[in-house]
Amino acid sequence: MRSGEQSVANATINREAVSRGPVDLGGVAVTDAYDLDAEYVIHAAAMPHYGDGRATAESVRDATRNTLERADGLGCESLVIPALGCGVAGFPIEEGARIIAEEIDAFEPESLSDVRFIAYSDAEYETVSRVAEAVRATE
Repeated sequence: MRSGEQSVANATINREAVSRGPVDLGGVAVTDAYDLDAEYVIHAAAMPHYGDGRATAESVRDATRNTLERADGLGCESLVIPALGCGVAGFPIEEGARIIAEEIDAFEPESLSDVRFIAYSDAEYETVSRVAEAVRATE
């Protein structure tokens, strides 16, 4: 996809997502993926729309669990999930990665067979990888 196409897809997805809100803290909304290489985009509310706008352990856990459940309920076979609440919402990446990895590990899907936890920077990738390995080691 060329960058101009991505901008159009992002704007269209954003408009549809806004039309489905507001979403309760920890909840999710589903939109079409339009020109992206996916069927759906699941938008998770890991930070409140009021007050200081900071994510909490509970909101990260709920948003992750609800994302997994919604993707599975839609019959998705794969899901890519970012570090919910750990960007502008200000939740610590190490703690957020642990919560997300624990939720992925504990989830018992019916259709999901490939869940990928993605990172946006080398530093975030190192943290996510290390934490995910530690969660797997405690099984």
